[in-house]
Amino acid sequence: MAKAEGKDADWFAVLDEELEKKMLEITDNAVEQNTQRSSINKSMLEDFFRIWTRFNKINVHFSLSPENSSFAQFVVYPEDWSFKPDFDFMGVDNISLTDRTQGRVGDSVKVWYYSVETTVHLRMVFEYCEGEHYYKYAGWKRIFSQYVLLDVPVAKFDLKKYHEVLADTIRAWYESHLRRDRDIILKHLREKHEKGETFTQ
Repeated sequence: MAKAEGKDADWFAVLDEELEKKMLEITDNAVEQNTQRSSINKSMLEDFFRIWTRFNKINVHFSLSPENSSFAQFVVYPEDWSFKPDFDFMGVDNISLTDRTQGRVGDSVKVWYYSVETTVHLRMVFEYCEGEHYYKYAGWKRIFSQYVLLDVPVAKFDLKKYHEVLADTIRAWYESHLRRDRDIILKHLREKHEKGETFTQ
């Protein structure tokens, strides 16, 4: 191969250095976000399962996704448990706790990750069914609405703030079940949180 002369001889060395720097920067950022995501998921799975257990004591049945059998090993079900040592916390993209009580089917707290350019964000919403509507060409569809409880970049996730928001929502949700009045949780959401997406299913 012919050897380049003069200034052009170093063009690839300069480019190569820039590419190496960019690779290290992106790799470090991805490793950091994945570590944070793993830690967040571990906390959330523990919290959501403890909430599931608490509601179960008053015969309010929730479903948890991912299922507790995938991440937990039990000594005495459901109180005495620990995390499975080989569970992939980083691989969890969605976590949800869904109410299966008659008349409230679909009420849920949902968490998922999404990307904006190179930044991974976490969004937590309370989603509920507003009712049904008949569409001429699609038939009956359920209408769902969301209230945004938390929406932050993973790097700025604050465990204390997340626990405050979650506890506040769970208190209202629990009371609404004890009083058998769904309006308690819906009124709480309207007063405290921003309305998110509305969609049909």
